[in-house]
Amino acid sequence: MDETIRTIAVYALPVLFAITLHEAAHAYAAKYFGDNTAYSQGRMSLNPLVHVDLWGTIVIPIVLFLTTGFVFGYAKPVPVEFGRLRNPKRDMAWVALAGPAANFIMAVMWLVFGALMIFLNVGEEFPTRVAQAGIVTNLLIMAFNLLPIPPLDGGRVVTSMLPHSLAYKFARIEPYGFFIVLALVFLKVVGFWVIPVMSIGETLVRLVASPFTFFLL
Repeated sequence: MDETIRTIAVYALPVLFAITLHEAAHAYAAKYFGDNTAYSQGRMSLNPLVHVDLWGTIVIPIVLFLTTGFVFGYAKPVPVEFGRLRNPKRDMAWVALAGPAANFIMAVMWLVFGALMIFLNVGEEFPTRVAQAGIVTNLLIMAFNLLPIPPLDGGRVVTSMLPHSLAYKFARIEPYGFFIVLALVFLKVVGFWVIPVMSIGETLVRLVASPFTFFLL
């Protein structure tokens, strides 16, 4: 039980930052491309409370972690009226990619933070573990959200890239997307997508962070 509490403490801050900036990035991108819906509802905010869903962000992940060791959760989706974007079909991809991009940037920042802890000879293990958790958490959220199934971000990108007729047909699976994703998760099939994308993401994160870590390590 003590180890479980320590693990929750290590991951709490990275998870909170990861979901907050992910959703805020969606809201910012939507406003930039012409839709003020999320902005008008206060979702373009770094306040975690406006993005956290009691069940999806807190209760379900903790219960699953304590009972199965597996974690699955979600935040409140940012409302986007795609029809209000200046170029709806094109811009929906940029709005969708803003969330995973924010997670990628955070993974880079956590890596630099971890390197800084080593450079400063910080003896306490906790900050280093938090930094490692930050990298893994953001890479996982990035990879998972890039899964090409609507309404996940990857599904939005695919919809944006397809010709109009195919995009319309593909978008029609969105009402069932959550259940499809849930099934893939419990069947452990989703790992065939998430693990390779995380691996590629980690390589890119280390490459981007290398100019900073070069002087610290």
